[in-house]
Amino acid sequence: MTEILNGEKIKYLEEKAKTIRISIIEMLAEAGSGHTAGSLGMADVFSLLYFHVLKHDPKNPTDENRDRLVLSNGHICPVLYSSMAHAGYFPIEELQTFRKFGSRLQGHPHREFLSLLETSSGPLGEGLSQAVGMALALRMDGKDNSVVCLTGDGELDEGQVWEAVMQAGKEKLGKLIAIVDRNNIQIDGSTDMVMPLEPLTEKFESFNWDVYEVNGNDLEAVNEAIRESEFVTDKPSVIIAHTISGKGVKEIEGDYHWHGKAPSKDEAEKFIVELSR
Repeated sequence: MTEILNGEKIKYLEEKAKTIRISIIEMLAEAGSGHTAGSLGMADVFSLLYFHVLKHDPKNPTDENRDRLVLSNGHICPVLYSSMAHAGYFPIEELQTFRKFGSRLQGHPHREFLSLLETSSGPLGEGLSQAVGMALALRMDGKDNSVVCLTGDGELDEGQVWEAVMQAGKEKLGKLIAIVDRNNIQIDGSTDMVMPLEPLTEKFESFNWDVYEVNGNDLEAVNEAIRESEFVTDKPSVIIAHTISGKGVKEIEGDYHWHGKAPSKDEAEKFIVELSR
């Protein structure tokens, strides 16, 4: 059972999120390409997962008792790589190789390069199907591991996502948690403009999912949603996490133009000063 957060742990996780964000900016500026907005926006969720919620061991990454994390919206892999590095999976210095030729840290997660990953991702819409398969396999093996799948809200435009939603509801996968990054942007503009998603809660509920809507940048709110979901054993759970894209850097917060844009070296210096406060 996930523990309740106290004030000391919240401060610890906030510092981890800050460190994760700074590393994201550093690696994106070094690479000269990559996805800034969603990566910064999800740093709080990843801090919570890697440093409080997930059962995992960086020294034994293939431990059968580990929880599984599937990043379906693979373009925000800077936040995944940064979190893994700060959790001890590989040296923090390796983040500077992001998107460089021969690097293990590809522009989208790739298990052939980095076997520490649970899945490869990049083509949107596939991760939840993979997570459903993992949850089914674990149940068949009598395992109690949780499977957490991160998706983008723009990704929900993909039909395969809803096939996976239907299957998970049918199978009553109580150990599956999906977390939707509801930042309201995608590469071409706002999600409302490209393809409206609401009523999103009702859609998931109609497929037999337990649904939570929270402030995705509020550690306590996300943690409490995860805790509540752990009591639900007869259906999968989804946390619709309302995040601020570009969180921590005021001039880019909520700006869809930063979906797939990396900061210049000068911008990075300025952003890091702001994030360090």
